[in-house]
Amino acid sequence: MIDSHACPAVAPMYRLQFEPAQDGWVLLYPEGMVRLNTPAAEILRRCDGRRSVTEIVGDLERAFEREGLSNDVLAFLAQARERGWVHPGAAS
Repeated sequence: MIDSHACPAVAPMYRLQFEPAQDGWVLLYPEGMVRLNTPAAEILRRCDGRRSVTEIVGDLERAFEREGLSNDVLAFLAQARERGWVHPGAAS
């Protein structure tokens, strides 16, 4: 589980980018590509190693005018960490 004070970042072997041919955001890595759904892309786009999970959640809640996203964001980040897509970063 990633702590809400951690500042997650996309792992170095992955590159997050918008891919016009896929009409969406993808994670590129040496062996291939992962096409991301919109919520996953919006979370990962904010994982810059500077913002805490709490800040990411707040930004998403403001951007999408929804509250209560913390559990969903934490669950996604836990799965992304298990897959090696992100590292938790230091606590802020």
